[in-house]
Amino acid sequence: MDYQAIFQRILHTVDQEAYFVPVDQVGPKHREGVAAVRSAMAVPSFDPDAVRALIDSLHGRGKLDDVLRLSALHIIAAHPRVAEYEEAARLVGEQEYAALELGGPRLQANLASVDRHRGVLAFLRGHYDVALDYFARALERERSGENLTNILCTLLRLGEEDEARELVATIHRSFPAAIADQVRQSILDDPDLALLRPEVP
Repeated sequence: MDYQAIFQRILHTVDQEAYFVPVDQVGPKHREGVAAVRSAMAVPSFDPDAVRALIDSLHGRGKLDDVLRLSALHIIAAHPRVAEYEEAARLVGEQEYAALELGGPRLQANLASVDRHRGVLAFLRGHYDVALDYFARALERERSGENLTNILCTLLRLGEEDEARELVATIHRSFPAAIADQVRQSILDDPDLALLRPEVP
């Protein structure tokens, strides 16, 4: 796979379409449910089965739609402590189908989540060029700090530090301040991005 061609796609997206205003990753109706799942998983010794039960409960009460339920279940399966990678792959396929069935104005954001999950799975299995392609697709569908951060992590795993630094500079030159600040904070907080810290404006 020609990851340099993928990198050029990423730069094009950042340079040419950076001022596309991203939608919120989660609609107001489901923010409470997503926050509850994130809080439950923030505990280092979280119980996967307990969090799965919480997800089912939130879904049953309308706090998570089908796409978000499958996304949350995927995150648990792909978590390094759980490492149920075949289950994670199955769930992301179901998530894609659910996104297509749901359709509507959030279709592209929901499909970006699918691409992101596939990228994470490829990254965890050491297929960094495949992961980069999925993360580029996610960025093309949804301009977000999370998608940009995933790309930066993958570039560094591929040994492409110069490209990662170039992308950081382009983000801070082209993207709205809120997204650029999110990327800056991720670089400061994420050990996987430590090589980029001297480059944070």
